[in-house]
Amino acid sequence: MSIWHPTDDGFADLTSHDTFTAGPPHATFARLRREDPLHWSDWSGGQGFWSLTRHADIMEMNRQTDLLSSARGIRMEDQTYEEYLARRTFQETDPPEHTQTRIKVAKAFSKPVIAGFEGVIRALCREILDQALAKGTFDATRDIARQLPMRMLGRIIGTPDADLPWLVEKGDALIANTDPDFTDHVLDRMQTDEYRMMPFNSPAGAELYDYAKRLMADKAARGDTEGVLHLILQPGPDGSTISETEFRNFFCLLVAAGNDTTRYSIAAGIHALLHQPGLLEQIRSGAVDDTMADEIIRWATPTLYFRRTATRDFDMHGKTVRAGDKVLYWFVSANRDEAAFEDPFRLNLARTPNRHLSFGQGGPHVCLGMWLARLEVRVLFQELAARLSSIEPAGPAQFLRSNFIGGIKALPVTVTLR
Repeated sequence: MSIWHPTDDGFADLTSHDTFTAGPPHATFARLRREDPLHWSDWSGGQGFWSLTRHADIMEMNRQTDLLSSARGIRMEDQTYEEYLARRTFQETDPPEHTQTRIKVAKAFSKPVIAGFEGVIRALCREILDQALAKGTFDATRDIARQLPMRMLGRIIGTPDADLPWLVEKGDALIANTDPDFTDHVLDRMQTDEYRMMPFNSPAGAELYDYAKRLMADKAARGDTEGVLHLILQPGPDGSTISETEFRNFFCLLVAAGNDTTRYSIAAGIHALLHQPGLLEQIRSGAVDDTMADEIIRWATPTLYFRRTATRDFDMHGKTVRAGDKVLYWFVSANRDEAAFEDPFRLNLARTPNRHLSFGQGGPHVCLGMWLARLEVRVLFQELAARLSSIEPAGPAQFLRSNFIGGIKALPVTVTLR
């Protein structure tokens, strides 16, 4: 049974953020996978780009960082080299530089360390669900999906709980900088380049950096050397340390990406419960404890694409990609590829193997927070299913205005408790 019915005509404009306000244009991606798997798009907002849409192609090219580089930016937007240097995080670097930075913080996000958070996450889920479900009818994105990663963010970076709503608001302004519901500085509608040296070209980057400086000064005064922010400041294997600009950008990335992607995975999973009622009983059975998180994250694909830049000419699918060309890896298309997934438009919580690309698997940029995301999703849905008899839509879902981050920003539901 399909639970997704694309509304696009198969020829959607991938450069337009408005295209994605009805959800990803899956009919277009399906056509491109069949007919034009390396597709060129002209773009009025900048240099055009190639789109890779097949799972196997993205897996193959994601390994070839010498051919397709992250070190020119990871979004569709063009930027000068000066802007790139000012905004980049370790996401926008290639090995060995990427690896050296990653090593500093990898332990804090390792599977054994993250597993130790399960008790904290379960307690948070119960508290969140106590408050949300008692309402009967509510916005599941705002009252459930947003709450868990926001509260875990405080545990990971060591911030007071009272600061978290403000931090998440600023993170939304960064990563959802094309949606007027989240920022007054909408990227494709701005008439100024005042913030071009800030992360995501947003004034929220400056505000978050000021906050990070105050936070680290307070930690230093208390002798607090715990947590991921302290780790990132330590010398690498070669003795080098990150610059003040790099620390600012890392903090902004942690706040924005670390919160939003898990939020939209949870929202997508709840949305699926509205259309496949049998999922609740399946989750309650415990039979899918080990597989359901990855399937929900495949289904959600909160990061729709990452861009790479060709370092030299190469041929693929009978076409020539030139040095300097942008190539977009559309993970959202790969995760619905019929050649990689049986019945990909159905949420199958028992799916195994599940070689989805939501975490950027197959290359050096595999998501640092994937173990945390999996744990949060698993525990949240275990606790939710244990309490619900049914869940129904209470209004239409609203999708983010973004061709980079995909998510349900509002999800009205009505619940009946067991």
